[in-house]
Amino acid sequence: MFSHRRRLPDEDDLLRSPYGKRHHRSSPSPSRRSATPPNKSRRSSFSSYLDVPNLPSKIRLICEIIASSHSIESSLNDQGITITSDDVEEVLKLSYSHPAAAIKFFRWSGPRIRQQLSPYSWNLVVDLLGKNLLFDAMWDAVASMKSEGLVSLATFASIFSSFAAASRPTDAIAAFELLVHHGIPQDTTALNSLLSALSREGLTSAALDTFRHIWLRIPPDSDSYAILLEGFENERNSSGAYEVFDEMILKFGWDPSNVPAYDSFLNTVLSRGRSGLDESLRWLAKMKMQRCFPGVKFIVNAIDACGKLGDSKAAIMLWDNLVGRNGMLPTTELYNSMISLYCDLNHLEAAYRFFDEMVLYGAFPDSTTYELMLRLLIKNKRREEVPVLLNEMLKNEFVPSTAICDSVMYLFMDIGDSETALKVGKIIIEKGIADERIGNSLILYLRDHNLLPEACKFAENLIDKEIRLHSSTLSKLKSSLQHLGKGYIYESILTKWQKFSSERIL
Repeated sequence: MFSHRRRLPDEDDLLRSPYGKRHHRSSPSPSRRSATPPNKSRRSSFSSYLDVPNLPSKIRLICEIIASSHSIESSLNDQGITITSDDVEEVLKLSYSHPAAAIKFFRWSGPRIRQQLSPYSWNLVVDLLGKNLLFDAMWDAVASMKSEGLVSLATFASIFSSFAAASRPTDAIAAFELLVHHGIPQDTTALNSLLSALSREGLTSAALDTFRHIWLRIPPDSDSYAILLEGFENERNSSGAYEVFDEMILKFGWDPSNVPAYDSFLNTVLSRGRSGLDESLRWLAKMKMQRCFPGVKFIVNAIDACGKLGDSKAAIMLWDNLVGRNGMLPTTELYNSMISLYCDLNHLEAAYRFFDEMVLYGAFPDSTTYELMLRLLIKNKRREEVPVLLNEMLKNEFVPSTAICDSVMYLFMDIGDSETALKVGKIIIEKGIADERIGNSLILYLRDHNLLPEACKFAENLIDKEIRLHSSTLSKLKSSLQHLGKGYIYESILTKWQKFSSERIL
């Protein structure tokens, strides 16, 4: 039986059809009980129109009215807004945090569009209400949809998802039993929709129990097992994964096309540390004998596990046996896993080999790739190669992290290469990367290495880029400049710094 939430104030009349007719539930009437108001943290997790850049002005205006107006219909009428079915869909997608107002907008829009409100917009209403735990109103919307002949499996997929997200698997299962009352077949596709909704929310054991009760009247397919295996993977439930995997092989045999199932199963086995890695490799050998392979996710995770365990031999075996085979092209993510492994082992040449090779296979370095290689070069004090790689990274429009910039700067300062340190400093200042700690450290380094003019010029550059100079940095520059009789240079820097500081306060 279902248990429903109490309606929002004056919501009784919100869910009429667009034409004003009030519909009554024609499916078996679930029991009702009151519940606490929707959780505010749930509301705060919804996407908002404020999160979408370059939103069309009309959509933004309607969303603002929904979010702030106490009289939705009057405010919409006053704006003289024309509306289309597509507009309704876009507004509803961004109004989950304001369910009562969103439903008023939905009802207002019905008579004002030339075409009928789309089935998708109705499904959004069902989802919006369900995700806000307004299940009573949700079922009223479904009843209205049924009278218009709009209910589909997509409608019930949303219902399953909402009940599962509310940790109410019993209600999701009961909703599945209502499919036939809405003219929707209880077939394998519908079963998989229910299993997927439950498994996504950490309710895979409940999904498996449901599966056990109805699989004789609704035959599962390989996707059914893959869904359950993915659920157990996310929950790291190895006993459930073994049970489902054995049953799948017994029922369907080894199917090379069922890559998601093999991927999830091996990832579950892998999650148990050293023993998990060893066992997953044994299972992988069995799969290969049947010409079955996992997906990229397992390979990435397994290579990462090899890195943590320092097992380069197993990583190379995985790479040689899987990557490039069975249609599995090497990806940037895969290359990053191997490069990371060799970085952890401090095998510079091996890491470089994979780095140089990846573009030949259409896998291009990303920010992670560059950061991994830069850390390794810095660790090995490869002073000639660090600036070259940093420059390549910047040319490819990847921004290094502050930590990497910090490490690069201190590498050259430690080895006394002030020229390169300053060159790198200028680059990261120009790109807006450097923070005040790095900038101030470089100024003092240049001062201490008899490069006072360069230190002063760099200090002015920092101020121009709105990076704060520390008072201790200014004090040391003042001492050095006054000692040389060039206090006027300090006064110029100080004036610029004070102007910058006052503007920040304002």
